[in-house]
Amino acid sequence: MLITLCYLYLWARWGPRSAALVRSTVRRLHRSRCSFTFCARQPQPEERVCLRIGGKVFCTGETQFLDDLNRWSALLVSPLARPEKLLPAEHIAFVTESLSARTENLQRGPDSSKEIVKVSDFCSPLAYKPGEPFKLIAEASVDNFSSLGIAFLEDRLQMDNGMVPHRIVSVHLEESALKELAQEAPSAKEKSAAMDAVTPAGKSGLGRGEEEKSKLEEEKEEEETGAGEHHHLHLSSCHECLQLENSTIESVKFASAENIPELPDDCSSRAGEKEEEDLQKGVKRINLAGKPPNILIYLGPEAAQARFEQVKSVLRECVDAESYTIYQLHQEQVLRDPWVDNSLLLVIATEEPIPEGSHEQFMTFLSKGGKILGFSSSFTLGGVKIKHKNKLRKAVQELVVSTKDSPEVKLNLLVSGCVFEEGMKGDGSRVKVWSRLNNADKDPVIVHVAHGSSGGEAILSQAHLELDSSSVDVQTEEDFNLLKMSNSKRFEVLKEILTCLGLSCESSGIPVLTPIYLLSPDEEIHLAFLKWLEGNVDAEGLRASSKVSLKFISSCESRVEVTPSLVPVVTEMGSFSSQHFSLETYQQHLQTKKLGKILLFTEVTTTTMNLLDGLMFELPEEMGLIAVAVRQTQGKGRGGNVWLSPVGCALSTLHISIPLHSNLGQRIPFIQHLVSLAVVEAVRSIPGYEDIELRVKWPNDIYYSDLMKLGGVLVNSTLIETTFHILIGFGFNVNNSNPTICINDLIAQFNREEGTELKPLSADCLIARTVTVLERLIEVFQEKGPNGVLPQYYKYWVHSGKQVRLHSEDGPVAWIVGIDDYGYLQVHQEGKGVESVHPDGNSFDMLRNLIVPKH
Repeated sequence: MLITLCYLYLWARWGPRSAALVRSTVRRLHRSRCSFTFCARQPQPEERVCLRIGGKVFCTGETQFLDDLNRWSALLVSPLARPEKLLPAEHIAFVTESLSARTENLQRGPDSSKEIVKVSDFCSPLAYKPGEPFKLIAEASVDNFSSLGIAFLEDRLQMDNGMVPHRIVSVHLEESALKELAQEAPSAKEKSAAMDAVTPAGKSGLGRGEEEKSKLEEEKEEEETGAGEHHHLHLSSCHECLQLENSTIESVKFASAENIPELPDDCSSRAGEKEEEDLQKGVKRINLAGKPPNILIYLGPEAAQARFEQVKSVLRECVDAESYTIYQLHQEQVLRDPWVDNSLLLVIATEEPIPEGSHEQFMTFLSKGGKILGFSSSFTLGGVKIKHKNKLRKAVQELVVSTKDSPEVKLNLLVSGCVFEEGMKGDGSRVKVWSRLNNADKDPVIVHVAHGSSGGEAILSQAHLELDSSSVDVQTEEDFNLLKMSNSKRFEVLKEILTCLGLSCESSGIPVLTPIYLLSPDEEIHLAFLKWLEGNVDAEGLRASSKVSLKFISSCESRVEVTPSLVPVVTEMGSFSSQHFSLETYQQHLQTKKLGKILLFTEVTTTTMNLLDGLMFELPEEMGLIAVAVRQTQGKGRGGNVWLSPVGCALSTLHISIPLHSNLGQRIPFIQHLVSLAVVEAVRSIPGYEDIELRVKWPNDIYYSDLMKLGGVLVNSTLIETTFHILIGFGFNVNNSNPTICINDLIAQFNREEGTELKPLSADCLIARTVTVLERLIEVFQEKGPNGVLPQYYKYWVHSGKQVRLHSEDGPVAWIVGIDDYGYLQVHQEGKGVESVHPDGNSFDMLRNLIVPKH
């Protein structure tokens, strides 16, 4: 009742001054047993609404307690914490939950001059959980907490990693939890790395000074709703590789592959096929520009998510989904991120004028062999000019499409209202008209333009190949019918254009999920696991998990539907058979004490990273868990990235346990280095295979020489008491030449060059050998530390004697000299000696734009 009267008093006194209301409410009530919540949802019945602005509310409710931090990904100790009083009396602890900017865009308010407020400007991080939503525990002074809440209500609050908070709630931290934070504090180096997850390089994480803060607060009380802006495409912190909890290092987008040689397609023993046919397949298989299989969609500065999904959807209908990944290229990334060397195709789908700097970058992309597809865009090059014809705008017109290698096709499409001018300047052999309107003027609407000497080319269309009859621009029933009848031809033309630009448009359906088989190379361990299961599943054999629940059944005769959240596990090994995996081969090559002894195998799953979640925390350590799949439908990657998983990949997730107080437990980021080295050693330690050009690229990639990526590693860790439970996902191409190259391609090439007859390798063999080598490397590391494994790592890495540029493409040059004790790359810059550096956060190439941390 008293709190309600306080609200009425505040409203009467302050009225619409929302900033003042928030500050006064928090100042008056923060000592009481209530919790403050800022959120973008309807309040709960027990919560009292103090203020509502648009779709966001400020409310109070019962105290929220937080007393268990065991499952938080990393622990940080605030510089404000004092031994005598871990949380100052006049500070508030709170939790933020944030979503990616792609999911929850900041809305631009009426005053476009307002600046975005960064969370780190007003608080000190204590602990956090990576993922989506990204969760952060922090502390702030009473007034700084109010400032965060006001910025949230005004759509101006943002995390430093580009994510957008959608909920802030104050919590009461138990004394035991605070002491745990202090006791489990990471070292200064680890703390610096983890702090980078929530604060940019050089920021302390502390709130602003009191004198500066007071001035800001006075200004904020008079402000109107602020402005926002869209930030990073890749949402994950650029320093995940160095975080204790989520040492996720995976650049699954085939980073920076240049000058790819044309390897024959033969990766086995098909000697009977004609060599000429193999070479032709090889040329079709590998794009000559050496570009990674990324398709970027550029929609200009005011890009709507619906437009991106529209264009992405039609591309997915045409290209081989297993061979390409599709991302949006935001305006701020055009000049900032190194996408030029890491993308195969750029789709420009905006009618808005292209900024001069962006146009220059697009031309650079073409000059390096890139491909551009224009959907009714303003982009032109090579003497091509656009002419406006307003009477054609949003009209359905008949087109005649004619290319050199295909018969003439007539179809109806929605056109943009622009056409290309006749008599275009430039070499006629480099500008070709592919399609004209079937009208009196025969206006050109699709042209093909070659550019440069590296194979760059653009196909520009002023017909909406990306739109069908469901478009909002279709007004009449006649237009609807015309577009419907032309729909199949539209896809034919679009596929022909994409094929001309070097993409594969061969269709491949999404595979159906399959049951799991419980396997073990050791019969005694298999029986022990079944015995353990008896007391650890419910009456129906279900082992529940928040990610994937497993239902254990005796045979495949039991009819249990396979879904992404529930998968049956067949425990009888006698019924197992697969053309892609041999348990006998796996058993022959697995020479471990613990790792990889209990195997969950499936032909098709969403991602192997989820299959072990419900078992790993309670299973005895000697029953080393591993999950193996032939294909994945939702392979996980770093940030928002995608892992391509065609047949022929070795796809696996391994569980290991590492004591916190051990050499490796204090250097968890080294695990991805050990796994990458284990994959390379698994091949190159086989007699006769020592000279196969398989190498490691910092921090987590497996490469053919220094040219092409063929594998990567993903590491997730959870600290439970004094033990790290670590899931290691690794995937590498063994017998799949698409989308880039595979190990058996390298073996076939080596045989031709050296006159040898090395046999192709299989995924089951190499997974077992990788796990065996990894167990040995972990033992050496635990005994000798980094120096026990670094000589072997350097033997195989691609960076010896290589240069990088710091900060930007034009930054100072530095020489790579090694990695330090915590996994940072070390470089030598003239006049500055050896320094450790980390990536700048782009997900295209982690060796681009390296940053020297500010200490």
